[in-house]
Amino acid sequence: MTSAPGYLTVDPRFETFIDMSRTPEVIAKGITWAEGPVWMDGRFFFSDVPGKHLWCWTESGGQEIALPNSEFANGNTLDLEGRMVSCEHGGRRVLRRLDPFDFDAVEVIADAFEGKRLNSPNDVVVRSDGSVWFTDPPYGINCDVEGYAAESEIGGCYVFCVSPDGTLTAVATDFDKPNGLAFSPDETKLYIADSGAILGASFPGIQYELPHHIRVFDVEGTTLSNGRVFAVVAPGVPDGFRLDHEGYVWTSALDGIHCYSPEGALIGKILLPAQTSNICFGGEDGKTMFITSSDKVYRVFSARTDATSVSRARSLP
Repeated sequence: MTSAPGYLTVDPRFETFIDMSRTPEVIAKGITWAEGPVWMDGRFFFSDVPGKHLWCWTESGGQEIALPNSEFANGNTLDLEGRMVSCEHGGRRVLRRLDPFDFDAVEVIADAFEGKRLNSPNDVVVRSDGSVWFTDPPYGINCDVEGYAAESEIGGCYVFCVSPDGTLTAVATDFDKPNGLAFSPDETKLYIADSGAILGASFPGIQYELPHHIRVFDVEGTTLSNGRVFAVVAPGVPDGFRLDHEGYVWTSALDGIHCYSPEGALIGKILLPAQTSNICFGGEDGKTMFITSSDKVYRVFSARTDATSVSRARSLP
Protein backbone atom coordinates (compact mmCIF):
# COMPACT_ATOMS: atom_id res chain seq x y z
CA MET A 1 0.00 0.00 0.00
CA THR A 2 1.17 3.50 -0.79
CA SER A 3 1.21 6.19 1.90
CA ALA A 4 0.42 9.01 -0.51
CA PRO A 5 -1.42 9.33 -3.84
CA GLY A 6 0.68 9.06 -6.98
CA TYR A 7 1.29 7.05 -10.13
CA LEU A 8 3.16 3.92 -11.18
CA THR A 9 4.16 3.51 -14.82
CA VAL A 10 4.57 -0.02 -16.16
CA ASP A 11 4.27 0.84 -19.86
CA PRO A 12 5.17 4.29 -21.32
CA ARG A 13 1.68 4.54 -22.84
CA PHE A 14 0.34 5.17 -19.36
CA GLU A 15 2.11 8.52 -19.12
CA THR A 16 0.19 9.76 -22.18
CA PHE A 17 -3.14 8.85 -20.58
CA ILE A 18 -2.78 10.77 -17.29
CA ASP A 19 -1.69 14.28 -16.42
CA MET A 20 1.28 13.05 -14.40
CA SER A 21 2.10 16.56 -13.20
CA ARG A 22 -1.05 16.69 -11.04
CA THR A 23 -1.30 14.40 -8.02
CA PRO A 24 -4.68 12.73 -7.45
CA GLU A 25 -6.73 15.38 -5.66
CA VAL A 26 -9.16 14.77 -2.78
CA ILE A 27 -12.47 16.48 -3.58
CA ALA A 28 -14.70 14.81 -0.96
CA LYS A 29 -14.04 13.12 2.36
CA GLY A 30 -15.69 12.00 5.59
CA ILE A 31 -17.57 9.22 3.80
CA THR A 32 -18.18 5.84 5.41
CA TRP A 33 -17.62 3.87 2.18
CA ALA A 34 -17.75 5.77 -1.10
CA GLU A 35 -19.11 4.01 -4.20
CA GLY A 36 -21.23 4.50 -7.32
CA PRO A 37 -19.51 7.49 -8.98
CA VAL A 38 -21.48 9.10 -11.83
CA TRP A 39 -21.35 12.44 -13.64
CA MET A 40 -24.76 13.91 -14.50
CA ASP A 41 -25.77 17.34 -15.80
CA GLY A 42 -22.64 19.13 -14.66
CA ARG A 43 -22.68 17.55 -11.22
CA PHE A 44 -20.80 14.60 -9.74
CA PHE A 45 -22.72 12.12 -7.59
CA PHE A 46 -21.61 9.17 -5.49
CA SER A 47 -23.01 6.78 -2.90
CA ASP A 48 -22.09 6.30 0.74
CA VAL A 49 -23.33 2.73 1.01
CA PRO A 50 -23.27 2.12 4.80
CA GLY A 51 -24.10 5.79 5.45
CA LYS A 52 -27.25 5.49 3.27
CA HIS A 53 -26.59 8.83 1.55
CA LEU A 54 -26.37 9.91 -2.06
CA TRP A 55 -23.84 12.75 -2.25
CA CYS A 56 -23.39 15.52 -4.80
CA TRP A 57 -20.19 17.46 -5.54
CA THR A 58 -19.67 20.55 -7.67
CA GLU A 59 -16.60 22.69 -8.24
CA SER A 60 -18.31 25.75 -6.83
CA GLY A 61 -20.30 24.21 -4.00
CA GLY A 62 -18.20 21.29 -2.79
CA GLN A 63 -19.93 18.22 -1.36
CA GLU A 64 -23.48 18.08 -0.03
CA ILE A 65 -26.06 15.38 0.59
CA ALA A 66 -28.41 14.96 -2.38
CA LEU A 67 -30.53 12.20 -0.85
CA PRO A 68 -30.51 11.62 2.94
CA ASN A 69 -31.82 8.05 2.73
CA SER A 70 -30.63 6.15 -0.32
CA GLU A 71 -31.47 2.71 1.16
CA PHE A 72 -27.84 1.57 0.90
CA ALA A 73 -27.62 2.42 -2.81
CA ASN A 74 -24.36 1.27 -4.39
CA GLY A 75 -23.65 1.49 -8.14
CA ASN A 76 -25.05 4.28 -10.31
CA THR A 77 -25.05 4.98 -14.04
CA LEU A 78 -27.04 6.96 -16.63
CA ASP A 79 -29.70 5.72 -19.01
CA LEU A 80 -29.97 6.89 -22.60
CA GLU A 81 -31.98 9.94 -21.53
CA GLY A 82 -29.39 10.97 -18.96
CA ARG A 83 -31.39 9.83 -15.92
CA MET A 84 -29.66 8.13 -13.02
CA VAL A 85 -30.07 4.37 -12.64
CA SER A 86 -29.19 3.04 -9.18
CA CYS A 87 -28.62 -0.31 -7.50
CA GLU A 88 -30.31 -0.31 -4.10
CA HIS A 89 -29.09 -2.84 -1.55
CA GLY A 90 -31.77 -2.06 1.01
CA GLY A 91 -34.68 -2.30 -1.39
CA ARG A 92 -33.00 -5.17 -3.26
CA ARG A 93 -33.84 -3.53 -6.56
CA VAL A 94 -32.61 -1.56 -9.55
CA LEU A 95 -34.41 1.72 -10.07
CA ARG A 96 -34.49 4.78 -12.29
CA ARG A 97 -34.46 8.22 -10.68
CA LEU A 98 -36.97 10.27 -12.68
CA ASP A 99 -36.16 13.80 -11.50
CA PRO A 100 -32.57 15.11 -11.28
CA PHE A 101 -33.57 17.30 -8.34
CA ASP A 102 -35.93 14.89 -6.55
CA PHE A 103 -34.20 11.56 -6.17
CA ASP A 104 -37.13 10.05 -4.26
CA ALA A 105 -39.11 10.03 -7.53
CA VAL A 106 -38.28 6.60 -8.92
CA GLU A 107 -39.53 3.75 -11.04
CA VAL A 108 -38.47 0.16 -10.42
CA ILE A 109 -36.59 -1.53 -13.24
CA ALA A 110 -36.11 -4.92 -11.51
CA ASP A 111 -36.66 -6.30 -8.01
CA ALA A 112 -37.43 -10.00 -8.48
CA PHE A 113 -36.43 -12.94 -10.64
CA GLU A 114 -38.91 -15.74 -11.24
CA GLY A 115 -41.01 -14.45 -8.35
CA LYS A 116 -38.11 -14.31 -5.86
CA ARG A 117 -36.48 -11.17 -4.50
CA LEU A 118 -33.07 -10.22 -5.82
CA ASN A 119 -30.10 -10.39 -3.42
CA SER A 120 -28.69 -6.85 -3.46
CA PRO A 121 -28.02 -5.35 -6.89
CA ASN A 122 -24.52 -3.90 -6.85
CA ASP A 123 -23.41 -2.32 -10.12
CA VAL A 124 -25.16 -1.43 -13.36
CA VAL A 125 -24.53 -0.40 -16.96
CA VAL A 126 -26.93 0.63 -19.74
CA ARG A 127 -26.26 -0.57 -23.27
CA SER A 128 -26.91 1.66 -26.29
CA ASP A 129 -30.15 -0.22 -27.05
CA GLY A 130 -31.53 0.83 -23.65
CA SER A 131 -31.13 -2.54 -21.97
CA VAL A 132 -30.02 -2.47 -18.33
CA TRP A 133 -27.34 -4.93 -17.16
CA PHE A 134 -26.55 -5.43 -13.48
CA THR A 135 -24.82 -7.70 -10.99
CA ASP A 136 -26.48 -9.21 -7.93
CA PRO A 137 -24.01 -10.40 -5.25
CA PRO A 138 -25.00 -10.94 -1.59
CA TYR A 139 -23.17 -7.99 0.01
CA GLY A 140 -26.39 -6.24 1.02
CA ILE A 141 -27.89 -9.32 2.66
CA ASN A 142 -24.75 -10.75 4.28
CA CYS A 143 -25.14 -8.40 7.24
CA ASP A 144 -26.74 -5.13 8.34
CA VAL A 145 -23.77 -2.94 7.37
CA GLU A 146 -24.53 -2.57 3.63
CA GLY A 147 -28.21 -3.54 3.72
CA TYR A 148 -30.50 -5.78 5.72
CA ALA A 149 -29.36 -9.28 6.68
CA ALA A 150 -31.45 -11.95 4.98
CA GLU A 151 -31.24 -15.27 3.21
CA SER A 152 -30.90 -15.33 -0.55
CA GLU A 153 -34.22 -16.17 -2.18
CA ILE A 154 -32.86 -16.90 -5.65
CA GLY A 155 -30.09 -19.15 -4.31
CA GLY A 156 -27.24 -17.73 -6.39
CA CYS A 157 -25.36 -14.62 -7.45
CA TYR A 158 -26.23 -13.81 -11.03
CA VAL A 159 -25.67 -11.21 -13.71
CA PHE A 160 -28.91 -9.94 -15.22
CA CYS A 161 -30.15 -8.05 -18.25
CA VAL A 162 -33.42 -6.13 -18.40
CA SER A 163 -34.38 -5.81 -22.05
CA PRO A 164 -36.11 -2.66 -23.31
CA ASP A 165 -39.44 -4.53 -23.15
CA GLY A 166 -38.88 -5.28 -19.44
CA THR A 167 -37.89 -8.94 -19.78
CA LEU A 168 -35.41 -9.96 -17.07
CA THR A 169 -32.84 -12.57 -18.12
CA ALA A 170 -30.09 -14.19 -16.05
CA VAL A 171 -27.19 -13.92 -18.49
CA ALA A 172 -24.48 -15.41 -16.24
CA THR A 173 -25.01 -17.77 -13.30
CA ASP A 174 -21.51 -19.14 -12.58
CA PHE A 175 -19.97 -16.26 -10.62
CA ASP A 176 -19.03 -16.34 -6.95
CA LYS A 177 -19.75 -12.64 -6.31
CA PRO A 178 -20.25 -10.66 -9.53
CA ASN A 179 -19.48 -7.00 -9.03
CA GLY A 180 -18.48 -4.27 -11.52
CA LEU A 181 -19.32 -4.62 -15.20
CA ALA A 182 -18.78 -2.65 -18.42
CA PHE A 183 -19.06 -3.05 -22.17
CA SER A 184 -16.30 -2.62 -24.71
CA PRO A 185 -16.63 0.49 -26.90
CA ASP A 186 -18.28 -1.51 -29.70
CA GLU A 187 -20.40 -3.48 -27.18
CA THR A 188 -19.31 -6.84 -28.60
CA LYS A 189 -17.71 -7.75 -25.25
CA LEU A 190 -18.90 -7.55 -21.66
CA TYR A 191 -16.39 -7.42 -18.81
CA ILE A 192 -17.53 -8.58 -15.35
CA ALA A 193 -15.60 -8.51 -12.07
CA ASP A 194 -15.75 -11.39 -9.61
CA SER A 195 -14.89 -10.16 -6.10
CA GLY A 196 -15.47 -13.49 -4.39
CA ALA A 197 -12.22 -13.17 -2.43
CA ILE A 198 -13.76 -10.52 -0.19
CA LEU A 199 -16.92 -11.27 1.75
CA GLY A 200 -18.05 -7.71 2.43
CA ALA A 201 -17.65 -4.69 4.67
CA SER A 202 -18.21 -6.62 7.90
CA PHE A 203 -15.82 -9.43 6.89
CA PRO A 204 -12.35 -7.88 6.58
CA GLY A 205 -9.54 -9.69 4.85
CA ILE A 206 -9.03 -11.16 1.41
CA GLN A 207 -9.14 -14.86 0.63
CA TYR A 208 -6.97 -15.08 -2.46
CA GLU A 209 -7.93 -18.68 -3.12
CA LEU A 210 -11.33 -17.30 -4.17
CA PRO A 211 -11.97 -15.25 -7.34
CA HIS A 212 -10.39 -11.82 -7.64
CA HIS A 213 -10.41 -11.34 -11.38
CA ILE A 214 -12.25 -9.76 -14.32
CA ARG A 215 -13.79 -12.05 -16.90
CA VAL A 216 -14.72 -11.05 -20.45
CA PHE A 217 -17.47 -12.50 -22.64
CA ASP A 218 -18.54 -12.19 -26.24
CA VAL A 219 -22.03 -10.70 -26.47
CA GLU A 220 -24.82 -11.37 -28.93
CA GLY A 221 -28.21 -10.07 -27.86
CA THR A 222 -28.56 -11.25 -24.27
CA THR A 223 -26.32 -14.29 -24.79
CA LEU A 224 -22.81 -14.35 -23.31
CA SER A 225 -20.28 -16.84 -24.68
CA ASN A 226 -16.58 -17.68 -24.70
CA GLY A 227 -16.04 -16.52 -21.12
CA ARG A 228 -12.39 -16.19 -20.13
CA VAL A 229 -10.32 -14.49 -17.45
CA PHE A 230 -9.18 -11.09 -18.70
CA ALA A 231 -7.02 -10.11 -15.72
CA VAL A 232 -6.32 -11.31 -12.19
CA VAL A 233 -6.33 -8.24 -9.94
CA ALA A 234 -4.01 -8.03 -6.92
CA PRO A 235 -3.55 -6.74 -4.35
CA GLY A 236 -7.20 -6.78 -3.37
CA VAL A 237 -10.12 -7.48 -5.66
CA PRO A 238 -11.69 -5.78 -8.67
CA ASP A 239 -14.80 -3.89 -7.58
CA GLY A 240 -16.14 -1.22 -9.93
CA PHE A 241 -14.35 -0.34 -13.18
CA ARG A 242 -14.74 1.43 -16.51
CA LEU A 243 -13.47 0.98 -20.05
CA ASP A 244 -12.23 4.00 -21.94
CA HIS A 245 -12.83 4.94 -25.58
CA GLU A 246 -9.99 2.71 -26.80
CA GLY A 247 -10.92 -0.30 -24.70
CA TYR A 248 -8.40 0.11 -21.88
CA VAL A 249 -9.77 -1.17 -18.56
CA TRP A 250 -9.50 1.04 -15.45
CA THR A 251 -10.31 -1.10 -12.42
CA SER A 252 -10.36 -0.58 -8.69
CA ALA A 253 -7.97 -2.56 -6.48
CA LEU A 254 -6.60 -2.47 -2.95
CA ASP A 255 -3.88 0.03 -3.89
CA GLY A 256 -5.90 2.31 -6.18
CA ILE A 257 -6.77 2.01 -9.87
CA HIS A 258 -5.06 -0.43 -12.25
CA CYS A 259 -5.04 0.24 -16.00
CA TYR A 260 -5.00 -2.76 -18.35
CA SER A 261 -4.55 -2.77 -22.11
CA PRO A 262 -7.28 -4.36 -24.27
CA GLU A 263 -5.03 -7.45 -24.34
CA GLY A 264 -5.00 -7.68 -20.54
CA ALA A 265 -1.51 -6.30 -19.82
CA LEU A 266 -1.05 -4.02 -16.81
CA ILE A 267 0.31 -0.69 -18.07
CA GLY A 268 0.10 1.49 -14.96
CA LYS A 269 -1.56 2.36 -11.66
CA ILE A 270 -3.13 5.36 -9.99
CA LEU A 271 -1.82 4.75 -6.48
CA LEU A 272 -4.09 5.60 -3.55
CA PRO A 273 -3.57 5.00 0.18
CA ALA A 274 -6.77 3.02 0.85
CA GLN A 275 -8.93 0.32 -0.64
CA THR A 276 -10.59 1.69 -3.77
CA SER A 277 -14.08 0.85 -4.97
CA ASN A 278 -14.90 2.49 -8.31
CA ILE A 279 -14.19 5.03 -11.03
CA CYS A 280 -16.06 7.03 -13.64
CA PHE A 281 -15.31 9.60 -16.33
CA GLY A 282 -16.91 13.03 -16.21
CA GLY A 283 -16.27 16.72 -16.06
CA GLU A 284 -17.21 19.18 -18.77
CA ASP A 285 -14.92 17.48 -21.31
CA GLY A 286 -15.66 13.93 -20.13
CA LYS A 287 -11.97 13.33 -19.36
CA THR A 288 -11.87 13.82 -15.60
CA MET A 289 -11.60 10.58 -13.63
CA PHE A 290 -13.59 10.52 -10.39
CA ILE A 291 -12.43 7.76 -8.06
CA THR A 292 -14.20 6.52 -4.94
CA SER A 293 -11.67 5.17 -2.45
CA SER A 294 -12.70 4.18 1.06
CA ASP A 295 -13.75 7.38 2.88
CA LYS A 296 -12.63 9.79 0.13
CA VAL A 297 -13.22 10.74 -3.48
CA TYR A 298 -10.34 11.73 -5.76
CA ARG A 299 -10.15 13.29 -9.17
CA VAL A 300 -7.47 12.73 -11.78
CA PHE A 301 -7.12 14.67 -15.03
CA SER A 302 -6.71 12.43 -18.06
CA ALA A 303 -6.79 12.29 -21.85
CA ARG A 304 -9.34 9.47 -21.86
CA THR A 305 -13.14 9.32 -22.20
CA ASP A 306 -15.64 6.61 -21.31
CA ALA A 307 -16.36 3.76 -23.72
CA THR A 308 -19.98 4.89 -23.82
CA SER A 309 -18.86 8.03 -25.66
CA VAL A 310 -18.14 5.67 -28.57
CA SER A 311 -20.94 3.13 -28.24
CA ARG A 312 -23.74 5.66 -27.82
CA ALA A 313 -22.44 7.82 -30.65
CA ARG A 314 -22.55 4.74 -32.91
CA SER A 315 -26.19 4.11 -32.01
CA LEU A 316 -27.39 7.59 -33.00
CA PRO A 317 -29.38 7.75 -36.26
